[in-house]
Amino acid sequence: MNHYTTRVLLALFTICLSTFSTQAQTINKSTFGKGLQFIAADSSFSLQLGARFQLQYQGGYDPNTKNWEDRFLVRRSRLKFDGFAFSPRLVYKIELGLSNSDIGSDVPDVTNNADNIILDAVAKWALTPNLRLWVGQTKLPGNRERVISSQKLQFVDRSLLNSRFNLDRDAGLQLHHEHQLGQVVLREIGSISMGEGRDITVNNSGGYDYTGRVEILPFGEFKGNGDYVSSDIEREQTPKLSLAASYDYNNNAAREQAQLGDFLSETRTLRTWFVDAMFKYRGFSAMGEYANRKAPGGPVVLRDEFGDVAETFVTGTALNLQAGYLMPSNWEVAGRYTDYNPTAETGLRNQEQYTLGVSRYIVGHSLKVQSDVTFTQEAEREDQTQFRLQMELAF
Repeated sequence: MNHYTTRVLLALFTICLSTFSTQAQTINKSTFGKGLQFIAADSSFSLQLGARFQLQYQGGYDPNTKNWEDRFLVRRSRLKFDGFAFSPRLVYKIELGLSNSDIGSDVPDVTNNADNIILDAVAKWALTPNLRLWVGQTKLPGNRERVISSQKLQFVDRSLLNSRFNLDRDAGLQLHHEHQLGQVVLREIGSISMGEGRDITVNNSGGYDYTGRVEILPFGEFKGNGDYVSSDIEREQTPKLSLAASYDYNNNAAREQAQLGDFLSETRTLRTWFVDAMFKYRGFSAMGEYANRKAPGGPVVLRDEFGDVAETFVTGTALNLQAGYLMPSNWEVAGRYTDYNPTAETGLRNQEQYTLGVSRYIVGHSLKVQSDVTFTQEAEREDQTQFRLQMELAF
């Protein structure tokens, strides 16, 4: 991040703190992990300021160099602002990413890092008690693991399924509807977005992206929105289950992973669907996801003079299964299996990953230490093992 951007962010943060500390009616309900909360004297708006970061160690044996390769990094560093404006029916969220991993490349010649600071900038208007209109840039209603905040994960980071096929963030409109039949909760979500991902300021290079999602909670709602929180932090006293399916139609997508990856020399229409489930009961949690992405007409865009793939969209299938048990001492042991099968035509390699994680939750997901070991089997390559240790601090 350049020095000018850093100074601007620090100035904005300082102004917010000084302004609201003098003009706000009160600082209320502020607890660790919930940020600083302000309500205007006339109750015309509210603001909650939050910050968090993840410090991570990565290490693994490289079979090519025969050496242990490792590093420390700030995996994520975020500032978050949310609250209501004018009326409690109109809420907003702004989230800024400050680390290189949040922003994009850490190589100055590859990208202007200052262009990718904004993660979320979205307003949510309650049209009726059960219907909300979202306007702005935020996560699309795709696979569950992606919509779960990176603060609230069961492992150090998300799975290989998510890194290959998730829809990520995009700018546009979303409609969220919820209703109840007895104890059964039904949710429907639809969105129309640009299709190129976050922080894109040029004209739409292809068509728009259309996403739909349906969720069924047969045993009622989870405590604390637990269907979008990894691990059974709330320790559900009755079984809770959420079943869901999403479908995404990205018309003439321009990037290799729809909203992510490099821009390619030609466009393709991408069709992606997900099915997923979350189950929790008395400290035990289990989640499963399946993803399938196709590009009618073929994913390969360009081949070199030798006939090898030079540009391709990432298509294929993936399966992710994970489960864990949170003990009364707030230690958790969890396991994960991920199978990634790209379309053969793309030339990408199949991968299988086995992950074992151990976590200690000190203050829920706001202060925790997590570690995991991942064993990766990849076609035509030697097996690899990676160890990660991460501290999360949010306030």
